[in-house]
Amino acid sequence: MELPFAESWKIKMVEPIRKSTREEREKWLAAAHNNVFMLKAEEVYIDLLTDSGTGAMSQGQWSAMMLGDESYAGATSFYKFESTVKKLFGMRYVIPTHQGRAAENVLFSYLVKPGMVVPGNAHFDTTKGHIEARGAKAIDVTCDEAKDTQLEVPFKGNVGLKKLEKVLKENKGNVPFMVLTITNNTVGGQPVSMKNIRETCELCHKYGVPVNMDSARFAENAYFIKTREKGYENKSIKEITKEMYSYVDSMTMSAKKDAIVNMGGFIATKKKDWYEGAKSFCIPYEGFITYGGLAGRDLEALAVGLDENTEFDMLQTRIHQVAYLAQKLDEYGIPYQRPAGGHAIFLDADRILPNIPKEEFPAQTMTCELYLEAGIRACEIGYLLADRDPVTHENRFGGLDFVRLCIPRRVYTDNHMDVIAAACKNLYDRRNEITRGVKITWEAKLMRHFTVQLERLGK
Repeated sequence: MELPFAESWKIKMVEPIRKSTREEREKWLAAAHNNVFMLKAEEVYIDLLTDSGTGAMSQGQWSAMMLGDESYAGATSFYKFESTVKKLFGMRYVIPTHQGRAAENVLFSYLVKPGMVVPGNAHFDTTKGHIEARGAKAIDVTCDEAKDTQLEVPFKGNVGLKKLEKVLKENKGNVPFMVLTITNNTVGGQPVSMKNIRETCELCHKYGVPVNMDSARFAENAYFIKTREKGYENKSIKEITKEMYSYVDSMTMSAKKDAIVNMGGFIATKKKDWYEGAKSFCIPYEGFITYGGLAGRDLEALAVGLDENTEFDMLQTRIHQVAYLAQKLDEYGIPYQRPAGGHAIFLDADRILPNIPKEEFPAQTMTCELYLEAGIRACEIGYLLADRDPVTHENRFGGLDFVRLCIPRRVYTDNHMDVIAAACKNLYDRRNEITRGVKITWEAKLMRHFTVQLERLGK
């Protein structure tokens, strides 16, 4: 008999969580203005808001934190971290930051000017926000296959090379860099193939445009290359990682994802001029260049996390749990972005709630309904997150409208996945009863989804 799959770790410490009543959740959601970001953690039963900084660190990471050197400048912890980054990614210059959006802020402050154009495979919210806040334009060049959520293709996160070349041709001399995001979060945690990474970089370099890799989930992308792309099945995750980064010019990373730390990020680059330029923004925004907003103990945990999470067993355990949830949703016939991604399931809100017009934000409506159903906090990745067009100020309804069920690393068991799937089924079974959505009563000008206030219609 073949043995069933089991996790590559065992549990050493637990944190209690509390169930709540529907009546309590109605009250709490109303107080949060129907924005789940504004809920208190104690009001949430299963928290799928994000996998950013919410994972469970390993015993190796916790023990490494005791070695943290808290010197303001030149800490030994920085040099351990720097050595790990250089070894894994082959980048010569390294600047730590307190998280991924800080890395973008520091690097983009040097590189992005008003009127510039920055193409990318579906820029995530902070990336797009940092570009547009500087008066530049983010243009999506993701492959067309990503638009069809029910299409099963292995690398839906790929760049559409014809789209990219059109942008490069039409904006010669006005593209500071291209953003290549692995995995592609906005279209469902979908991976990018090694072939596409190579061809994207070759095309950009042909037009004299550098490539910056948004690297929050680089290890998961490497896992998918190993398991889905011919010629890589016998290569290690670290070998695949080294090749991926051999093609690009720089990287920004939220280490709160694939390094499994609670706080941390960095910039790494092969370009000395970018390093020198970014340094001048790191010091006033983040701190000195050998700590970049992080404690020495954070740098220690980050270095260990990068090394540990670029091993196959760790990634297989993580991605298997996402696939397990997908399998349960398949049993119930619930539509999501197929195939299942590496860090989350992206429920297709337009298909699940067909009676809700886009102007009433189906995915945000479903996010509220899922919380009310079972105390599960998910995240809208759709029309609300897309913000308004900075020129016309109209809502951007052209993309996909997802509810992201984002699975923290090493935090929940498959029993929790069963609860999530059952809650989704209950919601799906009454989908035709949900005929009204939500409307905005207050919003920020940039990255509105974090603090937006909403009213539920037709209650």
